[in-house]
Amino acid sequence: MEKIRLFFKESYEELKKVTWLSRKEVMGSTIVIIVLVAIIAVYISLVDFVFTRFISWIL
Repeated sequence: MEKIRLFFKESYEELKKVTWLSRKEVMGSTIVIIVLVAIIAVYISLVDFVFTRFISWIL
């Protein structure tokens, strides 16, 4: 039981040393990720559409 308590105490101490991102930085990173995911989704959809049309045209 002592080891468990020591583990959580040390974990808490380590978390206090972490330099956390500011809210502004987190929001900026989140927006960048959402935009990139949207761009990749559109690209994959277009490639799928083109390949589907091409295969339909061949067959």
